[in-house]
Amino acid sequence: MNRRELLLGSAAAGLATALPAQQKAPAFTGLDGRPPVAQRHFRSEVIEDAIAEVCSGIHSPELARIFTNCFPNTLDTTVFPGSRQGEPDTYVITGDIDAMWLRDSAAQVWPYLEFATKDPALSRLIEGVIRRQARLIQIDPYANAFTRDPDDPPLPWAVHDETVMRPGVGERKWEIDSLCYPVRLAHGYWKATGSTAPFDESWMQAAKRIVDTFREQQRTSSPGPYHFERRTRTPTGTLGLNGYGNPIRPNGMICSGFRPSDDACTYPLFVPANLFAALTLERISEISATVYQQQAFAQECRRFAQEVRRAVMRFGTIQHARFGQILAYEIDGYGNSLCMDDANAPGLLSLSYLELLRRNDPLYGRTRAFALSLDNPYFFRGSAGEGIGGPHIGLGFIWPMSITMRALTSGQEDEIAACLRTLCTTTAGTNFMHESFQKDNPADYTRPWFAWANGLFGELVLKLHRERPELLRRFTVHT
Repeated sequence: MNRRELLLGSAAAGLATALPAQQKAPAFTGLDGRPPVAQRHFRSEVIEDAIAEVCSGIHSPELARIFTNCFPNTLDTTVFPGSRQGEPDTYVITGDIDAMWLRDSAAQVWPYLEFATKDPALSRLIEGVIRRQARLIQIDPYANAFTRDPDDPPLPWAVHDETVMRPGVGERKWEIDSLCYPVRLAHGYWKATGSTAPFDESWMQAAKRIVDTFREQQRTSSPGPYHFERRTRTPTGTLGLNGYGNPIRPNGMICSGFRPSDDACTYPLFVPANLFAALTLERISEISATVYQQQAFAQECRRFAQEVRRAVMRFGTIQHARFGQILAYEIDGYGNSLCMDDANAPGLLSLSYLELLRRNDPLYGRTRAFALSLDNPYFFRGSAGEGIGGPHIGLGFIWPMSITMRALTSGQEDEIAACLRTLCTTTAGTNFMHESFQKDNPADYTRPWFAWANGLFGELVLKLHRERPELLRRFTVHT
């Protein structure tokens, strides 16, 4: 059974399979889905005050209720703060899966960065995530998910994978973004708080492993050390050609085995993730030069970033019959390209959100328009709403994450309000975001406990509270 098959079943079945006996799923029910105060994993008065402040400016009780549930969901249910050798150490689960994804854990705590300077305990919690991620990257930079303890077995669907499984690895799907998100979090924490506390020798060793891994996966002379095969009925759950994936012609870009959806790449040169890698290298360069005073390594990272950016702009753009010049989703260096977008970030839609392209960049504007059109094979429109899905769940299933991302990358109030309306009317009465819902039937959904999607929704409402408070004061779910 693979991850997709595990999560497609009923909520109860999925939770029973994904969570160990000692990790009880919270009872998300009705209007107030938050666990009782005594059962919350972490409590911050600063966050509670922020919830109250934002809700005071929201006209819609439905929107206020969903924000109140979603924004603190990571802190309420998925973080396990601790210490290691006297320093903070934080384990973060995705929700209904007891494992720490590098991508998800970084994205889950991201919305709390702006509050870290007002709450020392929250700051330490986030520092603990950064420190643990640095340690996990050194265990295996090719892994996407890690177990709670090194002695724990891999995730149930990964036990028989044909790859090199090291102790502590939950799943070993090589995804470029798995190494980008931890740097985004560390850099963001530094900029938000001014603290350099996480930047010890361990973090620098992790940064160097990231750079080395990116170099290996340029595949200039060999496929590199990574290979992965899985016995599965789902083709996107494994890599062909002895676990190395489809062939590429080296062009300066970095190969990825899998997408942020955990689905295999069709063509290994995954364009959005390469732009993310370039920005990641620039961030490592800035930290190396400013914090560590390692100028030679900083210069190496800057040059590497320029190399990847040039390659993306030279080889990753295509001419679309309707939209003109846009970015491809994936290419192979031989002239083949895949024209689609997936709900997960990084993707084409999320390029401006992740600061990979400016929102007013014409290339991004054309690419975004494509991603949000029926020319994108994974853009679905139904009676319940419209949005991007992907092969991970299947045709006709819209991911709320993509609707939230559409609002986060929009400059049009009507579009933002329409996104909010769809998000509020597709929770199937749970008042939480889900992984996906069927385009004509929101009651047919996957993953009732998916903290990344909840946090992203909270981030959107916070952004609107700061930048468009009048929209929140006017917004109603039913027009």
